Amino acid sequence: MNKKYLDYVNIKQGTDSQARFSNGNTLPLTCLPHAHAMFAPQTNNYRGAWFYHPADRSFEGIRLTHQASPWVNDFSYFCFMPQTGRLIADYNARWSGFRPQDAVLTPYCMKLKLLRYHTEFSLAPTMSGAVMKVCVADSADRPVFSVLPFDFHSEIRVNERERTITGYTTSYTNAPYRDDFKIYFVFAFDCGIGGEMRDRGCQKTESVGVYLDSRRYTVRIATSYISEEQAMLNLRRETEGKTYEEIESFAVSAWEELLSRVKIRADEQVMRTFYSCMYRAFVFPNRFYETDACGKNIHIDPETLTVKDGVAYTNNGFWDTYRTVYPFYSLVIPEKLNEIIEGFLNLYDDRGVLPRWPTPSEFNCMPGTLIEAVFADAVVKGLLSEKNARRALHAMVANSKFISEGRKIARKCVPEYEKLGYVPYTLCKESVNETLDSAYGDFCIFATAAALGEKEIAETYLKSSRNYKNLFDPSVGFMRGKDENGCFREEKFDSFMWGRDYTEGSAWQNGFAVPHDYAGLAELYGGKEAFLNKIDELFAVEPLYAIGGYGGEIHEMTEMAAVDLGQCAISNQPSFHIPFLYAEFGDKEKSRKIVKHIARNYFSSADDGFPGDEDNGTTACWYIFAVLGFYPMCPGKDEFTVTGCLADSAEICLNGKTVDLIGKTSGKYKIKYSEIMEGLYR
Repeated sequence: MNKKYLDYVNIKQGTDSQARFSNGNTLPLTCLPHAHAMFAPQTNNYRGAWFYHPADRSFEGIRLTHQASPWVNDFSYFCFMPQTGRLIADYNARWSGFRPQDAVLTPYCMKLKLLRYHTEFSLAPTMSGAVMKVCVADSADRPVFSVLPFDFHSEIRVNERERTITGYTTSYTNAPYRDDFKIYFVFAFDCGIGGEMRDRGCQKTESVGVYLDSRRYTVRIATSYISEEQAMLNLRRETEGKTYEEIESFAVSAWEELLSRVKIRADEQVMRTFYSCMYRAFVFPNRFYETDACGKNIHIDPETLTVKDGVAYTNNGFWDTYRTVYPFYSLVIPEKLNEIIEGFLNLYDDRGVLPRWPTPSEFNCMPGTLIEAVFADAVVKGLLSEKNARRALHAMVANSKFISEGRKIARKCVPEYEKLGYVPYTLCKESVNETLDSAYGDFCIFATAAALGEKEIAETYLKSSRNYKNLFDPSVGFMRGKDENGCFREEKFDSFMWGRDYTEGSAWQNGFAVPHDYAGLAELYGGKEAFLNKIDELFAVEPLYAIGGYGGEIHEMTEMAAVDLGQCAISNQPSFHIPFLYAEFGDKEKSRKIVKHIARNYFSSADDGFPGDEDNGTTACWYIFAVLGFYPMCPGKDEFTVTGCLADSAEICLNGKTVDLIGKTSGKYKIKYSEIMEGLYR
């Protein structure tokens, strides 16, 4: 197997985390890019969403997972593992120790040696499942293979003649699923199985185990959200006639091809961090569609259980990912963006409202509906089909007027926003962020409409994109919440107060979120010089915080204070653009110095390699842009702000052609997307 860039990847990057302090809050996911199914070792289920930790020495099973973030938790998940002697279902009783030096965790394979069971296994991923090769020592007890659902309604059947275990489970956690939303599975063995065992352990749900008549066996796994028959079809398509080695080799090729689309040369630390981050960039969103027996793409609506035509994608928090992930995709997988966005548009057609945090039902956290920026960025760069571009515009306009009637979907306080030009704090928490995000969303609608020649729509939304100005209080120099009468909060203003009118931060972190009009924001401060003086103050002031509307400390507070960047919380998305603001106004060197300091001191490829939550590729892509030396200050505009490359060389390689990024950006303060991509795509 030909590997080069994969050898730099540590999939445990960011896994050394806990609820009160995040170094990534990631999982070590063995999977194909944008896969339907992902796999991770479960080392301690007592931790809940943090069920894997790199310091653990216990193994409770391979977890088929769809967890995009510990804050939204998992869905459609279950465990399986080889055992010996007998089935033990209780995770507190079944676990085996393992030695870290024996473990291999990569994007393309998982290999562990289970000391208790004298068993070694290797797992290589497919799109909806995996192939697993197991070797049980001759000295060990009789081989057993166990399917271990969690405490949800499940059905599992053993067919000794067909050598299969089939069934479904309805596991879910936070999102408002139906309790009958299922994931179907099939396990197919290349040896005889028998002696079916069932054990509830400490749960209501039965786990199932079978004896195997060989100590060296292969099991092929596939899943489906549609049906057991579809899972069987997925199994045949993905694994039939293929050896374990061929499945693993395919996964290597899939990852290596993506990673090699950006080639940098730098010192070892940067190389390992960069390509570990590139792996993270392509894990989410996950494919949520399948192909039926007639070759038609179909997906299930998890809220109605209706099977519908078309592609679909899930597991994305757009408040995070719009900032860096999709602008990065426009550079490295431009040919894939139309399908991904079509998948999100199909979710809109299914539900009548744009997704904010699909997983796969709407989780509905974070303000705004920043998927508008994802759509606009693709449209202005010419990456959507005409049909999908117009679908996107229609969906954005309709979503901006959708009255949620108290439900946590779409925008909040739409009538008040349209009437007053802001969201009143008396009617809505995090009202400053809701207002600023709505204003930016309006700009994205303007940009899309303008690109499609819809002048009337463009003019309307360009005007409302300036609504951010309505919350600026010149007396304190910050964005502040207003009531319905146009009055700022009466109590004494505290710039370090978190929550209330702000999201995961204070006025310092959230008051500069005007990506579409930095020049207009600077004018509110009295011009460029006064504005940059304010940013100087932001970096110079102590990293103080007051718990405010949260009533207690949240992990983002702790993480902001852990780094020496003043009030720039590089651990969280609202601050991502702040180091680049100097370059935005012409001082590339000042931005470069700060960005280099952050990249060198707060990122690594290690298990604690992120300064805060990684969030579906968002923080990883921040680092990638930092190294490449340009940043998407406003997704929805076809340009990047240049700071200067931190690597010795950097190239984008597509379709057999290469662009030297250092040469392209040298001497520039801004660079257009089309300048970078000239000759690479289409």
